Amino acid sequence: MANEPLSRPRGPWDPRPEDEKAAAARAEPGSGGFRLGQARSAPDPTGRAGVLDKGQSPFWAIFSTLLLGGLLWWMTGSLIVVFAALFGLLVHEYGHVLAMNRYGMGPARIYIIPFLGGLAKGQRAPASEWHGVLVSLAGPAVGLLAVIPLVGVWAATGQQEWLIGAFFVALINLVNMAPAPPLDGSHALGPVLARVHPMLEKVALIVIGATVVVWGFSTGRYILAVFLALALLGQLQRGNGRSGEVPLSGREALLSLGLYLLTAAACILVALGTLWPMSNDGVFGAVQSGLRVLGLDRL
Repeated sequence: MANEPLSRPRGPWDPRPEDEKAAAARAEPGSGGFRLGQARSAPDPTGRAGVLDKGQSPFWAIFSTLLLGGLLWWMTGSLIVVFAALFGLLVHEYGHVLAMNRYGMGPARIYIIPFLGGLAKGQRAPASEWHGVLVSLAGPAVGLLAVIPLVGVWAATGQQEWLIGAFFVALINLVNMAPAPPLDGSHALGPVLARVHPMLEKVALIVIGATVVVWGFSTGRYILAVFLALALLGQLQRGNGRSGEVPLSGREALLSLGLYLLTAAACILVALGTLWPMSNDGVFGAVQSGLRVLGLDRL
């Protein structure tokens, strides 16, 4: 809640006390703190009232999907891989939607962003940083399930393109685990770092974010690099974006770190598992192939 005392030192990205009081006042029933269309909804933790988000229009959803699919087809030359990547993207975002609806942020909507991917958007901010961590990790965790039917089709048909598509799905979730704004990893790991010290979160996200931007430019992923650079600048201007959320407790911080590492490890193992059948050198060959795709094979 906005007036909840911080359980850690106040940092450069935390709201000022006077802002917290103003946000709490705006969240009182009858003052506009309830979302329209929600008869008995909880107050908006940010203190900002607004109209219920109806989601992306069907036209823009289809148009954006075609643009994203066209970019994937230009990159891969395979309609099977395009289908697999789009399917994996939707499953990933639906994982966020399920978690948002579960923790009172819904009804959540999915937006397709041309040339970049997708976005799950809730109607309100999470009530606590713990809920925010769970929502962030739900995307990659649920998104990995999209690999199962793709591998199943490969096993039934022997078409290697389905396996390549499964690898792309694992890669989407793995890249999202990078703790760089606005990727899921930054929202999952950021609160844990802030629990140690708020400045640690800021410094870590700047360093890691800048590193990922450099990686994008150096490996030819220019659209992604520009997007991440703009997102990093926006993040620095906005702060951590968790104004009014209850900070992690010590136990929640440890659980968040454990879940983050477990999800990241699962993404890596699934990615290697999809590359293994295509490699002649077993696990070593799968690792080399993965590093080559990420542009890290020269390290």
